[in-house]
Amino acid sequence: MLAAIRRFAAALATLSAVPAMAAMPPTFPQNLPTTQLNEEIVRVPAGPTLAVLLETTVYKPDGPGPFPLLVINHGKAAGDPKLQSRDRFVTMASAFVRRGYAVMVPMRTGFANSTGKYVEHGCNMTANGYTQANDVRDVIRYASRQGWIDARRIVVAGQSYGGLATMALATQSVPGVRGVMNFAGGLKMVGGNCDWQEALVRAFGEYGRRGKVASMWMYGANDQYFPPALAGRLHQAYTGAGGRAELVAFGPFKRDAHTMLASRDGEAVWLPEAARFLARIGMPFDERYALADPGIEAPSHYAALDDVSALPYLAANGRAAYKDFLNRQTPRAFAVSPSGAWGWAEEGEDPRRNALAACQSKSAQPCQLYTVDDAVVWQGAGRTD
Repeated sequence: MLAAIRRFAAALATLSAVPAMAAMPPTFPQNLPTTQLNEEIVRVPAGPTLAVLLETTVYKPDGPGPFPLLVINHGKAAGDPKLQSRDRFVTMASAFVRRGYAVMVPMRTGFANSTGKYVEHGCNMTANGYTQANDVRDVIRYASRQGWIDARRIVVAGQSYGGLATMALATQSVPGVRGVMNFAGGLKMVGGNCDWQEALVRAFGEYGRRGKVASMWMYGANDQYFPPALAGRLHQAYTGAGGRAELVAFGPFKRDAHTMLASRDGEAVWLPEAARFLARIGMPFDERYALADPGIEAPSHYAALDDVSALPYLAANGRAAYKDFLNRQTPRAFAVSPSGAWGWAEEGEDPRRNALAACQSKSAQPCQLYTVDDAVVWQGAGRTD
């Protein structure tokens, strides 16, 4: 097993290698007070005239605070940004709420239910990052005026396009921001004549020249967007221009390391690295709360996991889909409906909710979970064949 090599790249631009699944989160004292995630959605004013309203998910512990703040920035799915679902980053948010943080996840201009028109600058990756960072800055300014936020202790994280936005934000002197975390940051262009990789290298060089705070980067060996060679070039451009960045190169993560942050199983990879980075920049990370029971379904023992004949309601095509589902990765979930509809989901922030949504989109009758991960959780009627 490769030993981790970690150092700030201002001294040496080098990749560190850590195993993708071996590191476990640190343990903390038990018997902690219990809190809720207290998830809510707020509309944050943004833009030059504050006329844009950003759909922003907020999590925070019980009580009045003030709490240190984590802002998490989302990536970009293919297609129309307006059709992109609200990102929640529940796994990461939960880890930080347990440690006494408030967490904000803004959908930027033109994404999901945020107002305004999404603006993209084509192959100008530098401008793309700066434009997205403007929204992040406005969210932090809004948060800093809230009494439940400790405006002196803020950290910003971003995944994929959100990582690019986060590194662009790090060029600004934003009061209270002590450091940033870049998870597989960048933007890939498909089609046209754009040499998007070179454009990204130029962008990161610009951001490094103007960088104000320390950063921690994580890129995986089997990232389908930004493979290790490109991640190394981005890091070298950033640090060569004077930016402070620690690059943690972890090994393969499932089918695609680009999904690591959004996966429940990814916490074992990123959490120890985040803990070390936050300690270095003077941010707290001791666990302070236990989270209330999220209501995970218990196994029902209705049938064996691979007993396809036990599935209620489904015709042959649905049972074939379930058989294929059994080859999917965990976390995963499969849902069924009395109408004969079904839906499944794997990976992501909440496969249970996504499986139910996929089923419900095809059914006028209520859907119910049949399998979660490797357990049958069905509590409904028996088989119908």
